[in-house]
Amino acid sequence: MSTPGLRERKKQRTRDALTDAAYALFREKGFDATTVDEIAAAVEVSPRTFFRYFASKEDLALAPLNQQLAAMLTALAARPAGESVLTALRAATVEVLEACEAGIGGFDGERFRAMQALLAENPTLRAAGPEYNAAVFDELAELVGARMGVDPTGDPRPYLVASVTLGAVRTAGDAWRVHHPEVPASRLFAGMIDLLAAGVDYPSAAGS
Repeated sequence: MSTPGLRERKKQRTRDALTDAAYALFREKGFDATTVDEIAAAVEVSPRTFFRYFASKEDLALAPLNQQLAAMLTALAARPAGESVLTALRAATVEVLEACEAGIGGFDGERFRAMQALLAENPTLRAAGPEYNAAVFDELAELVGARMGVDPTGDPRPYLVASVTLGAVRTAGDAWRVHHPEVPASRLFAGMIDLLAAGVDYPSAAGS
C-alpha cells in the first residue's frame, strides 16, 4: 500500500486546519455569522487558498458527510456477494456510522459530532445535505444493481433502493438530532432498515 507523499500530506494538513478553524468559529460565532475570510485568516492563508480546498463554507461544513458517504460505498462494495441488498446496505452503513461515532477507521469522532450539532441548529445547512446525497446516488444504484444482477438503466429497482436508503440515512440523522439525541445514529439507522426489510405494505387499521 502506497503512503501519501509530502505534498499530499501538506495539503491534508491545510485542509484539516481549515476545517478545525471553521468549526471553532462556528461554535463561537455561529455558522451564518462566520465568513470564509475569517476562516482563512485563522489559518493564515488567503481566501483564494481556501477555495482550492473547498467550494464554499457549506462544502467545508459538510466535508465529514462526504467522507461518510464515500466510506459507505466502499464498505458496500466489500460486502459478501451472497448477501441480500438490504442486508448488505444495513451492514455497510452501520459499520461506517459506528466508526464515525467511535472516531476510528480514519474518522474524527469529535468532528462527526460537531457536524451533527451544526446541522441540528442550522436549517439552511441541513437543507444542503441532500445535494451531497445526490452526488453518490448513481454510484449507489450501480452497486445495488450489480448485487441484484440487473442493469439500473433498464430496471428501476436499484434506484428505488438507493433512494430509500439515502432517505433512511437522512431520517435517522434527523431523528437522532431532534427526537433521540441520546441514541446513536447507527442504531436508529439499523432499526429503520429492519423495518424496511419487514415490509411497509401494512394492512389498514380499519380492517376489511
